[in-house]
Amino acid sequence: MKNGAFCLAPATFSANVVGMLSQRTRYSIRALQHLARHYGEGPIQLSEIATAQNIPAKFLTVILSELSRAGIVATMRGRDGGYWLALPPIDIRYGDILRMTDGALALVPCASRYAHETCKNCLPEEECELRRIMIRVRDETAAVLDKLTLADRFELPEADRRP
Repeated sequence: MKNGAFCLAPATFSANVVGMLSQRTRYSIRALQHLARHYGEGPIQLSEIATAQNIPAKFLTVILSELSRAGIVATMRGRDGGYWLALPPIDIRYGDILRMTDGALALVPCASRYAHETCKNCLPEEECELRRIMIRVRDETAAVLDKLTLADRFELPEADRRP
């Protein structure tokens, strides 16, 4: 404990993790990052993306189909076919990807901007301090994710690197 704060061991709440990205979202981001790195090179075959990003091909087919319907990815069938970004990487924001694949950025339903629901077993919303905190978390998260695009490249800070 430092400065009056406390920390629960990560395993304490591991059974019900809230706020983690879904597998679908993680696969979508990795596939889009792969296409962004190859932007302008023409169609990339599904098998290449699946192998390079360690994504099951059947799941990737569904994901890329959804992203194609959303206008993010373009596709061409045939021997020389494949997938590519339908938009420049700089125009595809991480916040939009998360909203498209996971829905709301909010960690609790009452803090969602687009999928608001009143929480069950809670205080009235105007009295709930947790809701006010979660709205702030949602807004801060959105502010960061809506600034980052597929054109951005990231280096992992030294403190977060694993041997």
